[in-house]
Amino acid sequence: MEADERERRLRDSPLRIRDGNLEKYLREVLCREVGQDRCTGVRLYAMEIPSFNATMMPNGAMEVWSGLLLRVRNEAELAAVLGHEFAHFELRHGLSGFKNRRGTSDAMAWISVLGGISNTPVGNTNLSLLGSIYRFNRDQETQADLLGLKYLAGAGYPAKSAAQVWQALMAEEDASALGRKQKPQQKYSAGFFDSHPASLMRATYLTKQADALPIGGDARAMEFADAISPYLPRFLAAQVKLNDFGGSQYILNGLSERSGWTGDLLFARAELLRARGNPRDLQLASQFYRQAKEAGNTSPELDRNLGLALMRNGQAEEGRTALTTYLTAHPDATDAKVISALLAN
Repeated sequence: MEADERERRLRDSPLRIRDGNLEKYLREVLCREVGQDRCTGVRLYAMEIPSFNATMMPNGAMEVWSGLLLRVRNEAELAAVLGHEFAHFELRHGLSGFKNRRGTSDAMAWISVLGGISNTPVGNTNLSLLGSIYRFNRDQETQADLLGLKYLAGAGYPAKSAAQVWQALMAEEDASALGRKQKPQQKYSAGFFDSHPASLMRATYLTKQADALPIGGDARAMEFADAISPYLPRFLAAQVKLNDFGGSQYILNGLSERSGWTGDLLFARAELLRARGNPRDLQLASQFYRQAKEAGNTSPELDRNLGLALMRNGQAEEGRTALTTYLTAHPDATDAKVISALLAN
């Protein structure tokens, strides 16, 4: 009942990506991964949420977040995540996890009552029971990792792709830490309250298991890029708004290694630098806005943001020219009066 209600909210959510064929493509990848016979009853929802996540509920509904689609580098890595989530469903982890949490919380409640009656301390006992919930979840994640890896290899994708997902996530976490002037640090083991194994641990055992499986064939990078390209500008815009300079720059650099610095990537790079707003950042942002325009980017806000970056950097005349170009092209823009007032000063 809880899963059905959650699916209803997903189905009707304004965050659901309904346009285009994205959900159709995701279903095709899942069916290629686990087989047509297994995926028939799955309902799949693509959600515009800029974090790395996908989940599958006990009733057969799966949700995939846009942040995941921005981060995986090919169809094989996407299939590895979808196969992992389907493995949870096939192993009935959602139901068994619910029963485990319910039984453990009931036991903790009764122990607290009995402890109060007998005036006996129960803190350590309840803490141990609470830890068992997280340990149970970590064991389920490992089981789903290993079954998902078998799906991946059985579908003919490169078996190493599952480990590469976690290796890339660790590299992004390091880049985020450096961007915040923190020391990168990867955990070798899960903590007491962690519900998932540590990323380094997962990458290690998935690599070891992959070595014992067939190498696999095409990762289908081009097919993945073609399916995602219509949505890339808005996924990138959402990532820039997360205020994670190091992590966002890592993602942009990774995308550029595969496709070169396209107009969309140059525009996102300019937006990232303008958001940080250091003097040198503003100069570089102006440069990348111009390059994005030359590369064919037609974002309506390009000239506006170029003008704002130039004016913040003290290049008033060039900034006014860009803002005037924006107003000429978009006289009915919602911010036209604000930009006009800025030009009047």
